[in-house]
Amino acid sequence: MVCSNDQVPEKHVPKALEILLAAARKATPSPEQQEEQRRSFAYGNTAFENKLITREMVDRQAEAIERERNEQRGQ
Repeated sequence: MVCSNDQVPEKHVPKALEILLAAARKATPSPEQQEEQRRSFAYGNTAFENKLITREMVDRQAEAIERERNEQRGQ
């Protein structure tokens, strides 16, 4: 049976996994988790095309952007 990414045939999913998947769908990531995901996404997409990009470079740039945003807000 062919299913899209968000559909799994129920007869093939153990009950415990079904419960975990339902909980994951309802989970809301914290701001820290969202930032971690954003940086991971940025790293993955840039390092894919430029092998010289490092996670540290992405972190430094993200921190510079945050400082700039805070300065614009007057914080």
